[in-house]
Amino acid sequence: MNSRRNFLKTTGLASAALGLGLPSFSFARPGADLPFKISLAEWSVNRLLFSKKLDHLDFPLEAKKHGIHAVEYVNQFFMEKAQNFAYLKEMNTRCTNEGITQVLIMVDREGMLGARTAADRHQGVENHKKWIEAAQFLGCHSVRVNGYSDISWSSRPEDAAEASKLVSDSIHQLATFAESSGGIHIVIENHGGFSSNGRWLAETIRNADHPLAGTLPDFGNFRLGTVEGKPASYDSYRGVDELMPLATGVSLKPKVWDDAGQESDLDYKRMMKLVLSHGYNGHIGIEHGDKDREWESIVAIREILEGLQQPNAFK
Repeated sequence: MNSRRNFLKTTGLASAALGLGLPSFSFARPGADLPFKISLAEWSVNRLLFSKKLDHLDFPLEAKKHGIHAVEYVNQFFMEKAQNFAYLKEMNTRCTNEGITQVLIMVDREGMLGARTAADRHQGVENHKKWIEAAQFLGCHSVRVNGYSDISWSSRPEDAAEASKLVSDSIHQLATFAESSGGIHIVIENHGGFSSNGRWLAETIRNADHPLAGTLPDFGNFRLGTVEGKPASYDSYRGVDELMPLATGVSLKPKVWDDAGQESDLDYKRMMKLVLSHGYNGHIGIEHGDKDREWESIVAIREILEGLQQPNAFK
């Protein structure tokens, strides 16, 4: 992770649109003396957003009201606004006025980066570029994409290898584009299918061969698929350990998986000790909200994380 951050400093790819309301690009965040920082992924309150009980523009302030001063966006909630700079400027203004950090954008529904056909992969790459530019404008450090392929998930090594090759090529193209767009990191989250295999995802990112290509480990997204009617999964602790050397962000879900397809409660201390052992001191993005008590469940996790920020928390 540090080498990727150093890349941004040495290339001098700072923001070039200050006149449009773009904050200067920096990895410096409030609370730098803490072992890690806390953010909130917008998906945590997706039911409130889809039902119009909460507006996307109001999400950051609601996060702050509940004690979280950094946010991670989901493009689905401002899908048509990626190139609407008046709207993006309003997002900047609200966050700047409230001292809220805009961390990243999670991008969905913009094409398959591991599609079999070159034309489909090209379209997917082109569709993602506007979100890289939007992330630059908002002062985010990363855009999360999906490592999906229309090569269906299977345990066959040749399928996994082909899907990895296609995805890594698209990630390299996006990361190359990102060099001229503020040095935004292009990161893949373990998010189903091949990408929920920690080793596969780490190898795919390394094969992308670009300092702006990275990972967003998600504690709970290590379910691979179904084999003979039973869930197949990848051990969450091992998967996070494999992905952390390439990580610029982390997504926290309070459930984890083992290799036998069994789900269990997150061991917060064990997982956070593992995360921090890789020298990571960035944001831990809470991505969880219980139905009808979203904010209460978010605050409960925030309080657990705050306890782990304290001196001697892991003694």
